[in-house]
Amino acid sequence: MTEQRDHGGGIDGAIACYGGQRADWLDLSTGINPVPYPLPALPADAWTALPDNAAFGKLYDLARHFWKVPQGASIIGATGASAIIAALPRVIGQGQVFIPGPTYNEHGAAFRAAGWSLSDTAPDAMVAVHPNNPDGRIWQADDMTAPITIIDESFCDVTPDASLIHLATRPGTIVLKSFGKFWGLAGLRLGFAIGDPAIVRQLSDLLGPWQVSGPALSIGAEALADPQWANDTRARLIRDADRLDILLAATGAEPLGGTTLFRLYRVKDAKAAQHQLAQNHIWSRVFPYAPDWLRLGLPAPDRWPQLEAAL
Repeated sequence: MTEQRDHGGGIDGAIACYGGQRADWLDLSTGINPVPYPLPALPADAWTALPDNAAFGKLYDLARHFWKVPQGASIIGATGASAIIAALPRVIGQGQVFIPGPTYNEHGAAFRAAGWSLSDTAPDAMVAVHPNNPDGRIWQADDMTAPITIIDESFCDVTPDASLIHLATRPGTIVLKSFGKFWGLAGLRLGFAIGDPAIVRQLSDLLGPWQVSGPALSIGAEALADPQWANDTRARLIRDADRLDILLAATGAEPLGGTTLFRLYRVKDAKAAQHQLAQNHIWSRVFPYAPDWLRLGLPAPDRWPQLEAAL
């Protein structure tokens, strides 16, 4: 039986339950930047030619520069960090893995599917989501003690100074990066694994050739070469996250953490709050393990009035 996994998104299901058209809905259930990187014009061969080594090399060189990847660490791209999350447990053997939670549940599902057992300690492997989803916990280098360590930095581009990328030269260590969150391009399906060359080689064998599309190679390279957009975006996200906190504080919600892409609040009844917001065509995130936790992403600039009215 396929394991049921709890995620944000699911607007189609919300529409089926509460009505409205997709354009009516404000999806705050994810941590995706609502102001995505502007798509550049693409060369025709991005669509018509198989991706070549030069395109991969350009993307990887820019990624190394943008994320300050240390020499000695290898890098590979894939169709989103989720593809790497699913593949990693299959190439690093089997044993016991420690995944401190609550956190993003795809890691646990991928390890279980590959025959690993989950443990409360880190005898063989550890996964640290950094910053953590949903509470925004920041990990320290001293926390990374397992022989195999996966550091999921899908949300770390909002706080680059906290990155643990310097650990990528350590044997058994892999750092994950995602293009879907900070750049707001979840549909592009672009993610990276950075770290131990032996593990990256095994990932390359499993993922096969042309594991990133031509358009994703071109758009990813443009974005990684634009640090000014990244800096401007970080400043805007800080302002918008503060604005969201002020709005929710007026309703009595208690802030519990998060990042500048999503905020976590304690409310009296998260399901009731989700229902109330959904009646106003706003979709939020609740958690089966915490009935008083409500997570909200950021509205696009022109959608704040809809949230303000609902609150």
